[in-house]
Amino acid sequence: MTTLDSLKPDVRERLSRVRLLLTDVDGVLTNGKIVLTDQGIESKEFSSRDGLGLIWARRQGLKIGVISGRASPATEYRCRSLKFDEIHLGRLDKLNVLEEIISRTGIPAVQIAYVGDDLVDLPVLLKTGISAAPSDAHEELLDRVDIVLTAQGGNGCVRLLIDLWLKATGKWDKAIEDTFRGSE
Repeated sequence: MTTLDSLKPDVRERLSRVRLLLTDVDGVLTNGKIVLTDQGIESKEFSSRDGLGLIWARRQGLKIGVISGRASPATEYRCRSLKFDEIHLGRLDKLNVLEEIISRTGIPAVQIAYVGDDLVDLPVLLKTGISAAPSDAHEELLDRVDIVLTAQGGNGCVRLLIDLWLKATGKWDKAIEDTFRGSE
């Protein structure tokens, strides 16, 4: 299991400065499988552990968002229900989206973390301050990211990164305490 102590000191330090967490969707927030009915209605499975982690992170001041090559009503619903700050669907030009976000928000790339699972994510992973991938990501990514998460896509991998961020920033105990109190 990846722990804060198992990370290289420079990765821990860069992680502690992250202000925005961006992720891909299919293969990261989901297992990458898309179910289509005979009527063409799409459904996806999202991890409740990722959802809780994203809520914790947002409550502790981390901005959250997605950049996905596919537009999907299910994804848009999930992102809006979790109050994502950035929702960019149907955009394969992910590096352009990242640059738009940086320009609009003023958050520099070094203070952004990105979780991706496939080659289309590589340009963003190489540009951000922290790069991470689920354990079942394309092997080219696994060799090049800062953090290989021990969970597969759709199975809590984003939560693992959020737990590391909460610990690196010293916000872990407050996140737990706020959860027990039901704080928003």
